[in-house]
Amino acid sequence: MTGGSTRAAEHDVDASRARAPERRWWLLVAVGLLVVVASYVGLVLTPAGQAVENAALRGADQVAATTRTEADDALAGITVGSLAVACAIIAVVGLLRRSVPLAAAALGTVVVALLVAEALKRVVLTRPALVEASEAYTGNSFPSGHTTIALGVLAATLLLATWRSRGVVMFFVASWAVAIAGYTITAKWHRLSDTLGSAGIVLVVASLAALWLHRRGLVRRVETAGHRARIWLVVVPLALSLLVGVGLGAFLLVATGDLLDQDPVTDDNVFLAFQLLAGSGSVATALALWWSWHRLEVATPARRITRRGTSLP
Repeated sequence: MTGGSTRAAEHDVDASRARAPERRWWLLVAVGLLVVVASYVGLVLTPAGQAVENAALRGADQVAATTRTEADDALAGITVGSLAVACAIIAVVGLLRRSVPLAAAALGTVVVALLVAEALKRVVLTRPALVEASEAYTGNSFPSGHTTIALGVLAATLLLATWRSRGVVMFFVASWAVAIAGYTITAKWHRLSDTLGSAGIVLVVASLAALWLHRRGLVRRVETAGHRARIWLVVVPLALSLLVGVGLGAFLLVATGDLLDQDPVTDDNVFLAFQLLAGSGSVATALALWWSWHRLEVATPARRITRRGTSLP
């Protein structure tokens, strides 16, 4: 092979490797949009979808008072003030990594995702009255702002995290984000469709933020091997919990039989299944975001060392 041919082949390999991350994020954009549309059309715009979600709300009425209080308290912790603090921390961490674009992308992921969710819920989308229900069950709650915030913060911290620290971030933040989705069902603040719609929105916004950083040349591939501990201690447990959650949720729905039978046992089974599926949706989102950044991280300027040993940005 000639020198020119070798250089051309190397160029083709480099170009293919450069496009690989873009393909991941464009795939997640498509998946996110599909999840938003499917959850809204399937569960909000059909009589069967509305009826089964109302069954889950009735099932939540059977939850113990202590469990309901725990869920309410967890959700009440997400306020305008706590969101402002979280956004400030995200911005500061991005700036401490000496990257204004990184800070903007991470902060924008949370803010834009929440703005999209609130605009869809309050302005764009409606919940038509397709089944008979009490007034408490007729209001539009799609998508969930709380789930959007939780998953948006998770996506932002994964952007900010380096390849080495990403396992720690996944361990703590993903656990909290998954719990929030389940709490929204327990507390009757939201329905399953709301949490799934939020997951789809975050996938789209976070992937677009990643694409923006990549187009600016700020995403680099990490060639270092090792760090298998994060796979076994974080990713594998999340994957197993996803399989268990989806499996148990599906089993409850199938074993129940007629999901539209307004019976306390049926309602309780639907509630438990939807709670599991809501948490599983957030777990799947966390794993998808982690996969999209596998062996990638945002490059930040290296510190320069002066002759006296002082580090400069």
